[in-house]
Amino acid sequence: MIAAQRREEIIMGTWGIGPFENDMAADFADALDEAAEDEREGLVRTTLTRTIQTQDLESPEGAEAVAAAALIAAQCPGGEPISTSYGPDQALPIFAIDLRSLAVEALDRVVAENSELADLWYEAADGPKWRQTVSRIRAVLAPEPEPQEDPLFDL
Repeated sequence: MIAAQRREEIIMGTWGIGPFENDMAADFADALDEAAEDEREGLVRTTLTRTIQTQDLESPEGAEAVAAAALIAAQCPGGEPISTSYGPDQALPIFAIDLRSLAVEALDRVVAENSELADLWYEAADGPKWRQTVSRIRAVLAPEPEPQEDPLFDL
């Protein structure tokens, strides 16, 4: 009964599959807006680090990590800009390059075992679409190297 009630609470706070289409991510965006400009990158870094280090990841932390990763991916080649009104309104710094790998680790943690968010989306009708959204963000953060057309050495 408690698990069903928790699932209901989280589903009610989510209105779409996008990284900012839930209450937790919208609250994270508000926290970024309220933070001093020079503290915003630190808030993103802390969010991602906490996600990676947590054994049993709760849904709110997972949602915040997806939002943080989306903000970093938006600054990468091929990244989609954050165009929702639920994202941050204040300017964000150009994020340090090392946050990309941290964001990849956090996303991997969000979709792994012991992630409440992944479990909830697994049970939802839009679960496959949500996983595709997370995969697209991850692909921007860690693109696969393109195969070389010219061999370095002809044998």
